[in-house]
Amino acid sequence: MRKRLLVLFCGVTLGLILKGLSDAAARRPALGHQRIRSAGRREMDAPPPTWDIVDEQADQSFPASDPPGTY
Repeated sequence: MRKRLLVLFCGVTLGLILKGLSDAAARRPALGHQRIRSAGRREMDAPPPTWDIVDEQADQSFPASDPPGTY
């Protein structure tokens, strides 16, 4: 009986450890990929000096429906 409880405890512990590692890996950006920012001038690291409604709409529409082949 004790052996079964020990195996169960070890299995649950290992499962929780692996789940935590998996969650941490999912939060990290993939190698070679940058963070995808939200649309809008406020979200840019270096916003352009002029920004109008056409620029805003173009920024919001990217990447349209299909990302580039290198995405």
